[in-house]
Amino acid sequence: MKKANPILDKSKSFAIRIVNLYNYLKADKSEYVMSKQLFRSGTSIGANVRESVYAQLRADFLSKMYNLTPAQAKSIYDDCNELIKILSSITNTTKNS
Repeated sequence: MKKANPILDKSKSFAIRIVNLYNYLKADKSEYVMSKQLFRSGTSIGANVRESVYAQLRADFLSKMYNLTPAQAKSIYDDCNELIKILSSITNTTKNS
């Protein structure tokens, strides 16, 4: 029996969702430039995870799995959350006015 690997499963599910979102944006919204970038970056996560599984050296494994320091990751994550809150507020205000 094959051993479960949560990161492989999660990154594959994420990539599938990204592909579906890309197809929706392309077909229904006629958006091509940003959706293509989303497609490339969203699916590269799974590719890096899969490559890391077969890494021969620890350094190679880490280069595929670890690209930011914890402080850098927290900083960009905090910025993303702040932007989500602002955009949500703007859209909610616009809908309700």
